[in-house]
Amino acid sequence: MIRILPLVALLIITIASSTNAQTGKRDEKSTARPLRPVHTFSIVAYDPETGQLGVAVQSHWFSVGAIVPWAEAGVGAIATQSFIDPSYGKLGLDLMRAGKSAPEALKALLAGDEGRDVRQIAMIDAQGRVAAHTGAKDIPAAGHIVGKNYSVQANLMLNDKVWPAMSKAFETTKGDLAERMMAALEAAQEVGGDIRGKQSAALIVVTGKPTGRAWSDKIFDLRIDDHAEPIKELRRLVTLQRAYNHMNAGDLATEKGDNEGALREYGAAMKLVPDNAEMMYWTAVALVNMKRVDEALPLFKKVFAMDKNWLTLTPRLATVGLLPDDAKLIERIVQVAKGN
Repeated sequence: MIRILPLVALLIITIASSTNAQTGKRDEKSTARPLRPVHTFSIVAYDPETGQLGVAVQSHWFSVGAIVPWAEAGVGAIATQSFIDPSYGKLGLDLMRAGKSAPEALKALLAGDEGRDVRQIAMIDAQGRVAAHTGAKDIPAAGHIVGKNYSVQANLMLNDKVWPAMSKAFETTKGDLAERMMAALEAAQEVGGDIRGKQSAALIVVTGKPTGRAWSDKIFDLRIDDHAEPIKELRRLVTLQRAYNHMNAGDLATEKGDNEGALREYGAAMKLVPDNAEMMYWTAVALVNMKRVDEALPLFKKVFAMDKNWLTLTPRLATVGLLPDDAKLIERIVQVAKGN
């Protein structure tokens, strides 16, 4: 469940020296009452093999991804829900970045929160240490399970089978962190899910090795803000993101001169999303630049049949160096649209 309370004053001025930052006590207390309850189930998790951290959530609340999930590579992942105070996300990451474990960070923030009885929070750090809290006044069915390298939590559920189903799914599913977290969300819905329905969902996965560039550290950062079947739509976008991750890896391989590696990545992308014109087109462009024109032409033909604008685009690439500035070559590519 999510009920939004106003943000409390940020307690951290400097983590190393602030008394409030070390204790987790807030400078101001929020006593405003939320407007209405919204149910939520979520998972925070860590993959010890890759170091990846992630959080996934579904709720009957618009744009849950904007307020519940928080994650930072090399630091931790957080889900803050129920009668929500989003500052648990920012402050929890600040405390873990400063050296606190997830259990220490959560304990400190709860100690300084007079509304702790209506909160539900889970935190996991970059060493897999995890902690969760379900307030005594969270609307039932509500509860959590803390397992090895993960925590699942839910409130305002149809029944008390939801979080055990999530735990079992996460522990028994094979695959990477995103796949296992998706399985947990799907399992929650299969046993009843939240009592008032479905609206939004989100999934974040960050790398195990931070680069110092937060935008580069996100492997998945997906949000479904309003949808009749948010988990199904999230599943579709996870597949699409995987494919684009392969495309990006292929581009990097091309830059390094690893043509075979690039084609493996492009092939993996198109296998996941076989009818994606964008992926086929840029793979074909890469093949031409590798001097493998005969392999590129069938892909160009398929793309041009989908949308003639790709045909219009092709000669323009030669003017900016993305295709060879070779009129005969460009004409050969264009002619495939005519069946030649």
